[in-house]
Amino acid sequence: MKAARNLFSYPPPPDAPAGAAPFLPTTRQEMAALGWDTCDIIIVTGDAYVDHPSFGMAIVGRFLEAQGFRVGILAQPDYCSADAFRGLGRPRLFFGITGGNMDSMVNRYTADRRVRRDDAYTAGGAAGRRPDRAVIVYAQRLREAYSGVPLIVGGIEASLRRIAHYDYWSDKVRRSVLLDARADLLVYGNGERQLAEIAHRLAAGETIAGLADIRGTAFVRGTLPDDWYEVDSTHLDTPGRVDPHPDPYAMQDSGRGGHTVRFPRDVPPDRRDQSFIRLPAFEQVRDDPVLYAHASRILHLESNPGNARPLVQRHGDREIWLNPPPIPLQTAELDAIHELPYQRVPHPAYGAAKIPAYEMIRFSIAIQRGCFGGCTFCSITEHEGRIIQSRSEKSVLREIETVRDKVPGFTGVISDLGGPTANMYRLACKSRKIEAACRRPSCVYPGICPNLDTSHKPLIRLYRKAREIDGVKKVLIASGVRYDLAVESPEYVKELAQHHTGGYLKIAPEAISEGPLSKMMKPGIGSYYRFKELFDRYSEEAGKEQYLIPYFIAAHPGTSDEDMLELAVWLKRYGFRADQVQAFLPSPMATATAMYHSRRNPLRRVSRRSERVRVPRGLKVRRLHKAFLRYHDPENWPTLRAALRRMGRADLIGDGERHLVPAWQPRGTGQTPEGRRRRAGKFRTQHTGLPEQPKRRRG
Repeated sequence: MKAARNLFSYPPPPDAPAGAAPFLPTTRQEMAALGWDTCDIIIVTGDAYVDHPSFGMAIVGRFLEAQGFRVGILAQPDYCSADAFRGLGRPRLFFGITGGNMDSMVNRYTADRRVRRDDAYTAGGAAGRRPDRAVIVYAQRLREAYSGVPLIVGGIEASLRRIAHYDYWSDKVRRSVLLDARADLLVYGNGERQLAEIAHRLAAGETIAGLADIRGTAFVRGTLPDDWYEVDSTHLDTPGRVDPHPDPYAMQDSGRGGHTVRFPRDVPPDRRDQSFIRLPAFEQVRDDPVLYAHASRILHLESNPGNARPLVQRHGDREIWLNPPPIPLQTAELDAIHELPYQRVPHPAYGAAKIPAYEMIRFSIAIQRGCFGGCTFCSITEHEGRIIQSRSEKSVLREIETVRDKVPGFTGVISDLGGPTANMYRLACKSRKIEAACRRPSCVYPGICPNLDTSHKPLIRLYRKAREIDGVKKVLIASGVRYDLAVESPEYVKELAQHHTGGYLKIAPEAISEGPLSKMMKPGIGSYYRFKELFDRYSEEAGKEQYLIPYFIAAHPGTSDEDMLELAVWLKRYGFRADQVQAFLPSPMATATAMYHSRRNPLRRVSRRSERVRVPRGLKVRRLHKAFLRYHDPENWPTLRAALRRMGRADLIGDGERHLVPAWQPRGTGQTPEGRRRRAGKFRTQHTGLPEQPKRRRG
């Protein structure tokens, strides 16, 4: 993997402002107070502005400020007209557009496509402050407000929609968001490397159209370069007969501006860096689910920064060109980003209004980026990559002291030391050469890779030093623990159970049956039992009564009614009563979403004869699967009784300990309109919830 330029090695522009702004300006009045008449860069975001390193707009804004640019923020502008988008004037370099910390459609709708009643990233939790498909709407309004200003889209919404993608809410395959937003450039993944280069090159006088060589970006081109080798993706992973299927040895005129297309099976080794992979066109993946699954598989195979090649996908008469992923950050770079001068509070304009997402994370510390778990339903790997980027121990400890000294309301409890996963800190491949060549989607499935260093000693040392800091009473771990890794280090489980658990610890088996687990790329339930045994033992040694909180997903591809019944019986046996449940939500670009749409398994070579995946798609079956997770709720008993009789398991209906649901029905539940409304209110598709008085049992 080629070394990347250090993020903080760029010379500042000649007119760089002196010092950091108290808050990045959100109004003309705040700009005037800083002595600015214009911004270099304006970030438009679907979230409220919280100046904290857990919020993307704050990281990007403070980072670009540290590069010497004047950065303003338009947070949740009124999208009904272009007026609000003129609030800070015309930027000198570009507008950066993001839907926020979440995809706007995931943020606004539940897995049952109902509109959510609140928004955790808005002051007061108010819903409706961001539009559907926020990136597209914001880009349209900015074009109306200021024609000719470069538009760069990024964040998770743009990142996960960078090529043709299945959209759950419209139930169809949509074009790349680049085309619908009419953006000049798309930044995918964590964007610091890309944005530093973009900003400095534009400031030096280059045009946005000339920025075609930056990793981690995508853009539209009318013609393709003549001196590159073009490799058809179907030669890398044949999906069966493709119509039309080009002759791999022929030289063909593609009709794209006279560009000559060459489809070699083997690119000369010395020309590999001058080759790109052609995915099936938008029109093909739109009309053929098998080709959609194939394209998804190729995208994920070409995601390692060490060996990925550019991807090209035709949309009509235009080409979407995706450069390879960005080079992961070095520890010193990540340290510097997290130690920028954040105020660590919401912008004063929000007054006393609470922003729920901020309230949840204001005393938490991010210690790493990335995740090599590869869970098919999760978008972390597609966005942050699977190479772990860890901060230094000293930087994390300094941030804890900053939280202690600066954040209002701190009582001595650090709510989390974590990241996408709690216990991948400093874990990496034992060989950089092997890591750069690897194409596995997961380092821990179907088993832990022998090349993976699973030592938890650096994390244990960090935990111990964190809790020794003056003024810190407790350091909790709220990020999900990857328990199949944790059992490799009993010392870590002991440290976790005896010092960093506040009575409950959340972990995510997600399922217990092999059918759904194999489609999730999650470990078998045996790993859970081994972790539980260690956790219970060390909790008992410390004289603590503590419980594991397992999370499960309903209606995931590969799940049958029988699988959910088995899980419901398991939950009852161990006394778990989930208050809230999570139904599978097909987010853009996830591997499980490709399964949902195509009914094929892109974890293996895709063909027209390849494995068909069982997919619980209809609302009725999805609600049944959620009902199994809440087997204890009387509102669900009529549904479950009918299902048990249909499945030939009426033996589970009755009033005994071994029965799943009783034969009787409490008055006023399960049938009335009020009961249906209560049921809808309880089925909030969030990945949260606690058991109601779980019984203490060993696994």
